Amino acid sequence: MCGRYAFYSPVEAIREYFSIETDLALDPRYNIAPTQDVPAIRLTAGVPSMAMLYWGLVPFWSKEKSIGNRMINARAETLADKPSFRAALKSRRCLILANGFYEWQKTSGPKQPHYICMRNQEPMVFAGLWERWEKGEQEQALESCTIITTTANKLIAPIHHRMPVILDNEKQKTWLSDTLLEPEQLRSTLLPAPSGRMLTWPVSRGVNSPGNQGPDLIQKASVQKQDSENG
Repeated sequence: MCGRYAFYSPVEAIREYFSIETDLALDPRYNIAPTQDVPAIRLTAGVPSMAMLYWGLVPFWSKEKSIGNRMINARAETLADKPSFRAALKSRRCLILANGFYEWQKTSGPKQPHYICMRNQEPMVFAGLWERWEKGEQEQALESCTIITTTANKLIAPIHHRMPVILDNEKQKTWLSDTLLEPEQLRSTLLPAPSGRMLTWPVSRGVNSPGNQGPDLIQKASVQKQDSENG
């Protein structure tokens, strides 16, 4: 799964990369957690635009917002079969912006968090879906999203068996398009990123608390020192 990630690239770089206009101000965030609003790129009238979406997809047919707590991720293998994601897969695909993500490895003691990023330190783009949910006429509609996951590559597998789908430039165009994707296109698009393009290292258990922020969270940490600090 993907339950925590970081995004700290300047908004100017996003405007240039995606050729979009946006007035959104994005502060660096090193510990993004579910139920927070996250930056994403989607099509608006056929043109890429940036939006802040609630992380935890709430299907349009849901009676309660709380269902989003269980919808932070969507498995690539079953997207087309799940009622919660089927409609969004057809016409509400999005790109979720990140610089890296965290996964927790089982140990003999507390789980050890690792930070995972691209080897060239460039931003990564997750495949996502978004939905619009309206509880009542008097309340503002909620726009929410989920991150699609796939099987882990060889680098990440010793840490966790799942990872977010990371899209390269060509796959970003395919995913963001407003055309209906055939099953074979889905299978070829939603694959694990190559291990050779990625890096990972252990980080402080300070990332365990969503209230903690700052670039120190992604710095390499001594596992032995952390174990001592955490008893």
